[in-house]
Order: sequence, then structure tokens, then C-alpha cells
Amino acid sequence: MNAPTHNHPGSDVAATRWLAAGSLLGLIVLSLAWELWLAPLRPGGSWLVLKALPLCIPLAGLLKHRMYTYRWVSLVVWLYFTEGVVRAWSDSAPSSYLALIEIALCLLLFVACALHVRLRQKAAKAALTAQA
Repeated sequence: MNAPTHNHPGSDVAATRWLAAGSLLGLIVLSLAWELWLAPLRPGGSWLVLKALPLCIPLAGLLKHRMYTYRWVSLVVWLYFTEGVVRAWSDSAPSSYLALIEIALCLLLFVACALHVRLRQKAAKAALTAQA
């Protein structure tokens, strides 16, 4: 059996990569729409829209299979999760509903990143075992 390589990842590794990238894109779109149109803190939008900028940084790393990016995104996502929990608890509708979506996207992103790292490490260990 051939072990998955960097250029030809297994279907499970590829699925976690696309799930991570998709949920990250979802968080970016949600952040922009939330703070500009759907439920901004101030009419006409707020500076809180800038919270979407840090989410744009890891997108290229996720798409380029950089393991380090998956690792640090799985830690940074908890900041957005915390914001979602606080705003789901304290804001009124529709902002509280958007916060629940943010929470779900954060959990999805974390699970996708954690699974991606685990599956790639398992594949690398299997490749080393096959070589020996």
C-alpha cells in the first residue's frame, strides 16, 4: 500500500483541509456581514469589522498544506469562539443568532484542524514505518 504523500493526500486528509478552509471562509464572511450589514454595533457598520482581518492571514497556509498553520489556527480560533459565546449570551437578536453561527463555525474549524494534524501525523508515521 502506498502511504499518502504531500502531493497526493488521502481523501480524509483532503476532506479535513477543505472543511478547515471552508469554515475559515465562513467565519470571514460572517464577520464582515455581521459587522457591516446584518447587525452592526452602530448603524452603518462598526470598526469591529476589523476582526475579520486576522482570519485572512491563515487561509493561504491552510490551502498550501502548512502543518504549522493548522496548529496555530486551532489555538487562535478559541478567541473567536469566546467572542461568540459572550455575544450569544449578552446581545439581543439577531446578533445573538449570528453569534451562535460563529460558535458553530469555530467548533467546526477546530475539529477540522485537529483532525487534519492527527491524520497527517499518522500518515507520516505510517510512511516511516513502511520505509523501515
